[in-house]
Amino acid sequence: MKVTTPERVLVIAAHPDDIEFGAAGTLAHWADEGAQITYCMVTDGAAGSNEPDADLVALVRQRQEEQLEAAKVLGVQDVRFLGYADGTLEATIGLRRDLTRIIRELKPDRVMIQDPTMVYAGNFYINHPDHRAAGEAALYAVFPSAGTRPIFPELLAEGYEPHDVSQLWIMMSEQVDAIIDITAYMERKLKSLLCHQSQKLDEAVANMVKGWDKETGKPHGLMYAETFRVMVMKQEAPPEAGENAG
Repeated sequence: MKVTTPERVLVIAAHPDDIEFGAAGTLAHWADEGAQITYCMVTDGAAGSNEPDADLVALVRQRQEEQLEAAKVLGVQDVRFLGYADGTLEATIGLRRDLTRIIRELKPDRVMIQDPTMVYAGNFYINHPDHRAAGEAALYAVFPSAGTRPIFPELLAEGYEPHDVSQLWIMMSEQVDAIIDITAYMERKLKSLLCHQSQKLDEAVANMVKGWDKETGKPHGLMYAETFRVMVMKQEAPPEAGENAG
C-alpha cells in the first residue's frame, strides 16, 4: 500500500522499550516529516527487574526517564504514562476507557498498537500477555469506543467528543500490509533502543534487532525495514503538497 506521512499519531504500548523494538524507525521517519507523535505507555514497567532486592519504585522512575529519552531521540515530545501494574495487565473496560479518552483528546489520524492476536513468535518466544492486553484494549478503544457517542458517556461529560481514527497500524504482526524503508533511520532506532539501560539492552541486543530488520527488508529490496498490518477505517485527508511517502 502507498504510505504517506500522517499529521497526528498515537502509539499505544504495554511497556517502556516496546515501541523501540517494533516501530522506532518508522516513527523517526514520520517525526522528521512533521508528524505530531504521542506515546502512551500503559504499564509502569515495575516488573522489568527480577533481582530480589530491586527498588521497584526507583525502577519505575528510571524506566520513565529512559522512555522519555528514547522518544526524544526519535523526535517525539509527548509521552503519557498510565501507570497500570506491569505483568498482570488485563484488557478491562477501565483501560479501554482511559485509552478512549486519550484518542478523543488527541484526535489522531493513525493509532499504532501491539498485535492482540499474536501468541507465539516462531518457536522461541511466547508473546507477553501485557502486549496482548494492551493491544486488545487499544483495538476496541479505536473501534467502537472512540467514535461512538453512547459508549462511555462520562467522557462526553468531561468534554471529550467522539473521534473516528482513519488508520490502525499494528506493529510486529504476522500479516503485513505496509513495508517501511527505515534504512536512513536504523542508527536512530538503535540509539533509542539503547536508552533502556535498566533492561540491559546492549550492543548485542542492538545487533540482533538490526539483523531482524535486515531480514525484514531483504525480500523487498531494502537494507532495513519495518512492517505493519494496516486497517483503513476511513480515508485520511490528502497530504500537504511536497509531503513524502513512507
